[in-house]
Parts: sequence; C-alpha cells; structure tokens
Amino acid sequence: MRRSPLRRMVTLATLAVVGAATLGSTAACGDDDSKGASGSSGPVTLRLGYFPNITHAPAVVGVEKGIFAEKLGANVKLDPKTFNAGPAAIEAVFSGALDATYIGPNPTVNAFSKSKGEAVRVVSGAASGGVALVVKPAISGVQDLKGKKIATPQLGNTQDVAIRYWLKQQGLTTTKEGGGDVKIVPQENAQTVETFNSGAIDGAWVPEPFVSRLVNAGGKVLVDERDLWPDKKFVITNLLVSTKFLKAHPDVVQKLVDGQVAANEFVNSKPEEAQQAISDAIGKITGKPLDLKLIKQAWPTLEFTNDPIATSLKAGLDHAVDVKLTEPVDLDGLYDLKYLNNALKAAGKPEVVQP
Repeated sequence: MRRSPLRRMVTLATLAVVGAATLGSTAACGDDDSKGASGSSGPVTLRLGYFPNITHAPAVVGVEKGIFAEKLGANVKLDPKTFNAGPAAIEAVFSGALDATYIGPNPTVNAFSKSKGEAVRVVSGAASGGVALVVKPAISGVQDLKGKKIATPQLGNTQDVAIRYWLKQQGLTTTKEGGGDVKIVPQENAQTVETFNSGAIDGAWVPEPFVSRLVNAGGKVLVDERDLWPDKKFVITNLLVSTKFLKAHPDVVQKLVDGQVAANEFVNSKPEEAQQAISDAIGKITGKPLDLKLIKQAWPTLEFTNDPIATSLKAGLDHAVDVKLTEPVDLDGLYDLKYLNNALKAAGKPEVVQP
C-alpha cells in the first residue's frame, strides 16, 4: 500500500447549501445588549453546535460534564445545539443561528470558500483519526476491490474523497456516477450495516462508530486511514467560530477555547468517565444511549488533540481537486490559533504553530 498523505474534501452537496447563504447573514454575535472588545458588559449567549457522536467527544463531554459552562463563567450563557450533519451546522452559522460549532474539515473548507474567507475561523482542533475501509473477509487486498461496491457517506465528502484518491494511487478508477474499476456507492452511514449484511455493498470507507459496527457485523479493516498520514494524524473535527462573533466577543471565544482544552484534558486523562458521559449524553439527545462497548471498541482509533493539523486539511483539499470533485481554494486566513495558544500556555502545554 502506498503511504501518501490522504486528503480531505469539499462536499459538493454542502457547497450547494453554503452557496445559498449570503454574507449578509454570516453569523450572529450573542445577545444584542452585550458588548464585546476585551470584555463584555452584560450577559452574552454563546450558541455552540456539535454532533452527538464519538468524533465530537470533546464537545459532548464538555457540555455533559459542565466544563464549558465553568470556563465561560456566569456572564456567558451556553446554548448548545446538536446537528447530525455538517451542511446543517454550516447553514445555521450562515443564517445567524449559531456562533461556533464543532465540525469536520469538509464543511470547514466550504464555509470559508463560499464566504470568500470572511465568515469563519478555525480556532482549535478537537480530534484526529477514527476512519477506515471495512470489507468482506474474502477481500484480501486492493487487487480484490476491482468490480466491487464500496459505500461512502456522501458524494464528495471527506471519506468519499479519501477512498477515490487512495484507489487512484493504486491504479484503480472511479466515477461520480458509480462506474469505473470500483463502484462507489454514496449512502447514509446508518444504512451501511444493513446493506453490508445484505450483500448490496462489499465494504465501506466510514468514520467511527460505523467502522466498529461493520467489524462487529463480520467485516475486517483493510485500510486504517491513520496509516496513510504522516505520524498517523489527520483532522476529523475542528472548532469553528463565526468571525462576527469572534470580533464582537474575543474574550468569550478565549473562554470557549479554554473549555475545549480542558475538555480534551478530561477526555484523555479520564477515558472511562468520558466514555460513560458520551453514552449518557447521546442517550439524552437521541433517546437511545450509544452502546458503551461500541464506544470502548472505537476509542483507540481516535486521538483527541487540540492541534487542528492544518496540513492534513490542506492536503485533503488538494486530493479533492486531484479527483476532480472541487476547484482549488485559497485557505489563507482560515486559522486563528492565538486563543488556542493562550489556553495551551496557561495549561503548561506546548503551543501549536500558526499555519
């Protein structure tokens, strides 16, 4: 297997969603009665988005264990909002319904691109890893994938670009229409176990916990995406804020990032307590707790890091361009890591280099 930096993507469907938004409705700053320079006079509401899943563990734990609320203080009201997909979260940012969100690299790039670099900034990383290609046991190598059907979450999304680029490096072709040497079948992650069991697909390139679910359904990991990246690190979750909120309330953003660093410290130092908190929190949000055994199974494939691993996001964009799923995007100005480095320095941790 060729080990080259596998890259991330720009989801075509998300481009349509974000493209419909206008710069005039970029993102709202908290309450109208608040003021923002170096300190806010009056209460501020911070509307924070995240997904109820393992790859957003710092956000889930930060909310569930009261870490964000503690760091934000009495003068800031935390209003958490959950989403099931990146396009919806970005739409909320653009419509002014959300001030910050945990989100993947694909919608991060989309939001920055469609707002011409004006609407959003990445202020911290959150998680790396947790993605793999799971296949039927009879598939022993890349040569056995020819003629097979492999699922991805969505045409042009992070994992879709990843497998198309990887296959291209192995000399195998794909098409947007599902043709070529390997038939790529975009479908909702929730469908993959059923279609895998029925034989409708031969495998899937997906994030956790769907990797573990497919393995438990009889599949095997053919490619652990970590093996394709330098130092086995690639961004799966960022912390993104609207520039409007950032300019109005830099002090609140600093406290939010302080909370992110503290949440990751909790997740990494108390994994069992964090896993239980994730199961409980997802149960409250969705009505069905995520199986604790599944969380424990998936946990080792993820690294919860404050470093946004900017090089991997740029590499992913380059790969999306290479497989002709998007056009080049200038990412200059996307990252504002001074708040993260302030938090890391205060916590006695190494700072992250500003891209």
